[in-house]
Amino acid sequence: MGEVTVTKTPKSSTPPAHSALPVLPPVPAQAAPPPKHPASTPTPVAPRALQAPQSPRRTAFAEGLDQLRTAATTEPGRLRIIGALLAALVLAFGAVAAWQMTGRAAAADDVLTSSQPLSSDAADIYRSLADANTAASSGFLAGAQEPAATRDRYEKDIRTAADKLVNAAANADPDSPSTATIAELNRLLPEYKGLIERARTYNRQGFPVGGAYLRYANEKMQTRMLPAAEDLYTKENQRLRADYADARPYPWAAIALGVLALAALAWAQHRTYRRTHRVLNHGLVAATAAAAVVLLWLVVGHSAARAGLNDSYDHGVRSLNVLHDARIASLKARGNENLTLVARGAETKNVGDTTYDAYDYDFGRDIEALGRHLAVAGALADDAAGEKPVTTAVGNMKEWRKRHAAAREKDENGDYQRALDLVIGSRNATGECFDSVDANLRTALAHEETEFQRAAGDGRDALTGLPAGATGLAVLGAAGALLGIGRRLSEYR
Repeated sequence: MGEVTVTKTPKSSTPPAHSALPVLPPVPAQAAPPPKHPASTPTPVAPRALQAPQSPRRTAFAEGLDQLRTAATTEPGRLRIIGALLAALVLAFGAVAAWQMTGRAAAADDVLTSSQPLSSDAADIYRSLADANTAASSGFLAGAQEPAATRDRYEKDIRTAADKLVNAAANADPDSPSTATIAELNRLLPEYKGLIERARTYNRQGFPVGGAYLRYANEKMQTRMLPAAEDLYTKENQRLRADYADARPYPWAAIALGVLALAALAWAQHRTYRRTHRVLNHGLVAATAAAAVVLLWLVVGHSAARAGLNDSYDHGVRSLNVLHDARIASLKARGNENLTLVARGAETKNVGDTTYDAYDYDFGRDIEALGRHLAVAGALADDAAGEKPVTTAVGNMKEWRKRHAAAREKDENGDYQRALDLVIGSRNATGECFDSVDANLRTALAHEETEFQRAAGDGRDALTGLPAGATGLAVLGAAGALLGIGRRLSEYR
């Protein structure tokens, strides 16, 4: 056997030059790290799983807007958007027109059937109370044998006032200011009647205290009842003016929407023509026709209603108000004229350095107010039927003044009986003039009431059916717009 020789390289020897292994540099010795206190050593934390960042959640509106933008990039999508907008615009026009005209029609109906009749009732309450007071003083002046006609007139006026108060209470809102005034008048009316009955009783027995009761009743009427009735009349007139203010304004919002809807429909048809060279789209034409009818009906109908309401106010309400004022002034003048003879100087009034009989002084103010109201009523009368009774009443008033001056002259000269005959006598007395003034004013009031009802009725009737018609035509117009756009969409299927 041959001999095997094993060569072993020493560990500390340098490697041979032909070796390919790199020689690592010696690593210097490192100092050991200083020991850490166990309490300061942090607790190892397990690594958290890495998650991908999430995008913020989008709202439904944003997603819908993106869908809308995507749809707008295609012609079918654009057509759907156009159809929806046209239908919504036409429906909005019809809804706003119906809403505005419903309110105006209701206000016009209230003018004719509610607020103006209540205003007239309030004026009748005032007139009835004033006339009852006048009749009571006239009956007192007649002495123990009160004329039956005067007594009947007083009773009729009291019944009329009571009935009108019941009607006003039934039609007034529970929380309205008029309700408290009506309740006050209902409480004062029996008190006044009681005072008048006592005055009559003592007058029939020849006791002078009857005159004191009559003056006290007149004071209650003049200082409490008539001011309350005037306040009621004022409040009802304010309600009437508020109804006019609600009924007459133009529906500008509906008109603007109508013009916008027509412009949008015209643009849609022009766009269809440019893209298809078709002159008419039946659906869009129908929608345009429906919107145009609603807009025309809205403008013409409301203009006619406004004209009727303006006419009813200018030649009805204004004339009625001034005629009511004239009639009230004549009643107050007659009552003060009678009380001048009842009091016989017991009530005086100082104006500057001059002392006047209180009731005669008030008569002068009332007769001047009557003259002013008659002048305005004559200027407002727009036909012969309304002007004639006012002109006659002016002549009666002038004659009344002359006879009153003669009666005052007799009374101041001590001829009381002659003065009494000139006031309540059967011939050439001031009572005849007062009755003529009152009768002519009643005729003028009846004529103006008829004029008001005719004009206000025309104004209200011009709005009949407009809210429902606007709604129906708007629905048809929206349907036509959708059908017209749908016809174009069918070409892409």
